[in-house]
Amino acid sequence: MAIDSPTTVDWDHPADPPTGQLSTHVRAYVDTSGADGHLWHGVPTLLLTTLDRFSGRPVRTPLIYAKDDGRHIVLATAADGTPGVPSWYRNLTAHPEVRLQVGALTAQARARTATPAERETYWEAVTALWPAYEDHQAAAAPREIPLVIIER
Repeated sequence: MAIDSPTTVDWDHPADPPTGQLSTHVRAYVDTSGADGHLWHGVPTLLLTTLDRFSGRPVRTPLIYAKDDGRHIVLATAADGTPGVPSWYRNLTAHPEVRLQVGALTAQARARTATPAERETYWEAVTALWPAYEDHQAAAAPREIPLVIIER
């Protein structure tokens, strides 16, 4: 199935996680424009909306992020450290146009996998925010968990 162009996508009505902590987090974030939810367990989070690579429908996911020179950097790992890349990452590799919400700011953006040099540059910043990412990488070895750069 072909994905609609970003101009015909209903970005304002994405699918959210159906239940559990992720669902609660997203709902609080959206309902308060990030006042409740931007900081989660003391770390900054954003809401990333990607287009499902099969249906073309928008799907929203909360992610921990680092920031550098206007870029938002996230790690493509499941919240629970489950092996493999999460569906949101497979979605953005198929369709890099995304929507980003950071606090009250919502904007269209473009996401891409970091180059090896960028990954090396940003890895420490991301793992300093959430040290468990080091454990996720150790469990994923020899596969390298992708680092994603989101630019507006």
